[in-house]
Parts: sequence; C-alpha cells; structure tokens
Amino acid sequence: MYIKYSIEEIKEKLKEILSEERYLHSIGTMEKAVELAQKFNCDVKKAQLAGLLHDCAKCFPKDELLKYKDNFEDCEKLSEKTWHAPVGAIIAKKDWGVDDEEILSSIRWHTVGKIGMSEFEKIIFIADKIETRTRELKFREKIEKALNKNNNLDEALLKSFKITIKSLLKRKLPICYQTVDVYNNLLNLVQNS
Repeated sequence: MYIKYSIEEIKEKLKEILSEERYLHSIGTMEKAVELAQKFNCDVKKAQLAGLLHDCAKCFPKDELLKYKDNFEDCEKLSEKTWHAPVGAIIAKKDWGVDDEEILSSIRWHTVGKIGMSEFEKIIFIADKIETRTRELKFREKIEKALNKNNNLDEALLKSFKITIKSLLKRKLPICYQTVDVYNNLLNLVQNS
C-alpha cells in the first residue's frame, strides 16, 4: 500500500486544511486522474491518491512554505504560486505516509513540469488542468481537444504549457526556465512523432 490513510480519511483531513474551492479542485483532480489512468492503462489507485493529494500544501501560509525553500528549484523561487508542489511532495511523504516515488514525483512536478515525465506524471499534471469542478470550460476544452485528437498525452501537455505560458506573459509574471525547457522538449517530441 502507498499510504497509511484511506481515501475517505484523507478527504476529511483535506477539508480541514484546504479552502472550499481548493478542496473541490482536489476532488475534481482525483476524479479526472482516475479517468485518465483508466484510459491510459496506469495504476488507478495511485492516480486517485496523487490527484487527491497534489495540492495538499496549497493553502499553507507563505512562511510555512518557505521553511522548505532549500527544496525549490532556483526558478521556482521566482513565484510563490509554485512553492506548494515541492512542499506538497514532502508533506505527502512526511505527514500522509505516501511511500510511492511515482506518486511523490507527480505531486512534486505538477506545476512547472520536468523533461522526461512518466505517463503517470503526465496524467496527474493534465488532470490538474482539466478537472471539471473548478476549471473553466474554455481552458479545459483546448487541452481535452489536444488529448482526444490522437489520444496523446504529449499533445495535451504541450497545449497546457502553451496556455500557461501565454497566461503568465499576459499577466507579466515570471516563467520558470524549466517550464520553457519542458515546452521546447514537448514541441520537439510532438513535431517529430
């Protein structure tokens, strides 16, 4: 087993530490992760757990997140919106008892991404972007269209990064160089497949 708590126990505990919207987002991500895991023949129970816990540190106060700053990539330090991902992986292991490295890695990289993501990591990343409980339809549809076009996770991931990068540019927010590297790598993979 990957964890010391049941899914129902985790849901109850998350209700206490997350905002209502973030809790609904976590439930939605869990549901979408299960759906995608079934579609792409990945471990459904692991996807359920990773989807549910991916934002477990999202509502931590800034000073609490900064206690873990030695675990941030340099580019993650540019935006506090990314801090919850590395902290979430640590908390999932330390406080929730998650011992599966793929689950922990999917939580760790669900914001900035990384080159060479596993199918499982891609599923959690995409599920976070296209869950139906809190994500806008016009945003979801673009990624889902790319996903359904050729049943290809890389195309959906590429579309997600395009949308994210455009949004960051429009809002004049910093872009992690690792995200740009992942985008370029995915663009090359998709164009040459």
